[in-house]
Amino acid sequence: QLVESGGGSVQAGGSLRLSCAVSGYTYSTYCMGWFRQAPGKEREGVAYIFHDGSTRYLDSVRGRFTIFQDNAKNTLNLQMDTLKPEETAMYYCAAAPYPSCVYYRRSDKYNYWGQGTQVTVSS
Repeated sequence: QLVESGGGSVQAGGSLRLSCAVSGYTYSTYCMGWFRQAPGKEREGVAYIFHDGSTRYLDSVRGRFTIFQDNAKNTLNLQMDTLKPEETAMYYCAAAPYPSCVYYRRSDKYNYWGQGTQVTVSS
């Protein structure tokens, strides 16, 4: 089960930290990602993390967003800095079983999704 929290409203240039409470999975058998979807747009992957701790980012967020795991709290987190109005969207965490992780950019390879948390960035 995946449950997101931490969304909200922020002005452009501000920061938010999203958290995803993870239960029923082990990081060694899944890769995980954060996706976002704005109204009328396709869902896009923002950041990904793999069993060895390596990470990948969408080019437009690299250097501003950081994906990381808190093993003590069993959460997947996304620290978002210098947010832009065009990043207003519903943000989702997702998990894919390891054989599918070679296709980590493809949202259809992720079997498990949270309910989403809204992020609104005003100009």
